[in-house]
Amino acid sequence: MRFEKIQNTCIPKVGFGTWRIGGEGLPDSKKDNDSLAALKSALSIGYRHFDTAESYAAGHAEELLGLAVQESGIPRGDLFITSKVSPDHLSYESVLSSFENSLKRLKMDYLDLYLIHWPRRGMNLADTFRALNQLVCDGRVRHLGVSNFKLKELREAVALSQSPLFTNQVSYSIPDRRMVENGLLDYCRQQSILITAYTPINHRNTRSSKTIQRIAETRGCTREQVALAWLVSQPGVITIPMSFNPQHQRENFQAADIQLTAEEMELLG
Repeated sequence: MRFEKIQNTCIPKVGFGTWRIGGEGLPDSKKDNDSLAALKSALSIGYRHFDTAESYAAGHAEELLGLAVQESGIPRGDLFITSKVSPDHLSYESVLSSFENSLKRLKMDYLDLYLIHWPRRGMNLADTFRALNQLVCDGRVRHLGVSNFKLKELREAVALSQSPLFTNQVSYSIPDRRMVENGLLDYCRQQSILITAYTPINHRNTRSSKTIQRIAETRGCTREQVALAWLVSQPGVITIPMSFNPQHQRENFQAADIQLTAEEMELLG
């Protein structure tokens, strides 16, 4: 597994997302067995960065992740755990309350990274960061970040955060390059802000692209691995794919070690 080093912190190039673990917008107990099996499989394969949120299955994803970690016996210090506060909870008191509830569900004492999940129109970002900065000062959160922030919002967040902003988590993939076109990628690199790419694989695009297929055949890997390798071959970019399938989990994990050449990167555009 390759790592990205930022702010004296090493984070795996490929982590594990938990959207659909334990349900989607609401908890679905019928998915618990499959969800726990997926998390335990990911941990056994070697995933150490797990990304979750209070809104995933209304907090149930955090509960299942906490349980899987607890049962794995892996020391907390070996893991990098990210969670997110929902846009409905961006007031000072609500941020602190949401954070405490996330920790309780995860059965953990701190978070490595805490994100604002989505910006909200009319939000008081200064009030939000007053709470987030306090959590860092108290040692409960090691790094702060945002998700789905556009350039204007990101600039404001950088100004309000008392510690260097760690990441902006955004949709980024071979067919989805909005963050390149709108200047977000360049700004993040200038500010040493990590890009965490979610939805990294567009299966329709991946399966229909002759270029991806050709590179996959040459390298003896899957097309999905090429799509992930395109992301993690870029400096300052990591990704958090998710799969319930152990074989796909392993392939995603191994994609971190595929370093595409400059020529291959140019072919992919």
